[in-house]
Amino acid sequence: MSIWSFEKGFRAVARVQRTLRGPLRPSWDETFETLAMVLHHYGTHSTSLPLAMQRRAVERFFEGGAVLTETQIERSEIGGVAAAWFRPRGADPERVLLFLHGGGYSIGSIDSHRDLVARLCRAAGCTGLSLGYRLAPEHPFPAQLEDAVAGYRGLLEKGFAAERVVVGGESAGGGLTLSLLVKLRDEGLPLPAGAFCISPWVDLEGLGASVQQNARFDYLNRKVLQIYASRFVTDGDLRTPLAAPLYANLDGLPPLLIHAGEAEVLLDDARSITDRARQAGVEVELEVWPDMIHAWHAYAPIVAQGRDAIARLGEFVQNRQSV
Repeated sequence: MSIWSFEKGFRAVARVQRTLRGPLRPSWDETFETLAMVLHHYGTHSTSLPLAMQRRAVERFFEGGAVLTETQIERSEIGGVAAAWFRPRGADPERVLLFLHGGGYSIGSIDSHRDLVARLCRAAGCTGLSLGYRLAPEHPFPAQLEDAVAGYRGLLEKGFAAERVVVGGESAGGGLTLSLLVKLRDEGLPLPAGAFCISPWVDLEGLGASVQQNARFDYLNRKVLQIYASRFVTDGDLRTPLAAPLYANLDGLPPLLIHAGEAEVLLDDARSITDRARQAGVEVELEVWPDMIHAWHAYAPIVAQGRDAIARLGEFVQNRQSV
């Protein structure tokens, strides 16, 4: 079941609504508005389903594009953690992207993000390692961080130079990327050359104004975020720095590139963590993409802005690994 299984009915509704009031966002064409409606409907209702069903749905949500046929994907493990190597044609075997998937720490997997990782590695011309970290609530915090550290240590033990590694993550994986960097710094391990965060989730309480302001455009909302957070941590850990990196000391982190959509619920998460990083003296760039929803990169097979954003991230990875 791909994301377009329900396209016909939603497209008809989108067409009528656009006729009556124009596009919901200035740059949205009919296809993008239909996509946004499908995702909004799914996001609103998905958490009422059993968790196992949510996980299966996400696994089948994306069919992926032709890029998958051009990428060798090898299942493996690293540091005792499930993983998969991604090797696009012509990829540099000495440069690697360590990718941490999103899904609120309780859904998502290597399979659900195959297309995105393949596209990122192709854009960067590098090898990729996608980590299948343990999921909550069966494995609550700090299991995800422990697995991320084990995966990074595993890369170093395999002989990859830290200056040829970039870490990247999407949504919860973006938050986990920042937590990983903080943990590596605190443990005195060599830091990667840089990191990128796609729509990072760094505030487990959902305090940003954009959580309410952009709820009608996006497929996340306050209730969904609260459900994900309750699976991941106890109420007493909502501001624990390594779980909610908005509250972490970011001193000494490597250069960061953060992507956020202008129409997404987690826009203020991205803005806030950028401000915190700058205050800590970190080299950080925030790019807010007009009218985009949460993690629009994942819809690159049908969204041109997703392909453009991935190309930008690929450029960042190449530049950092060449310093």
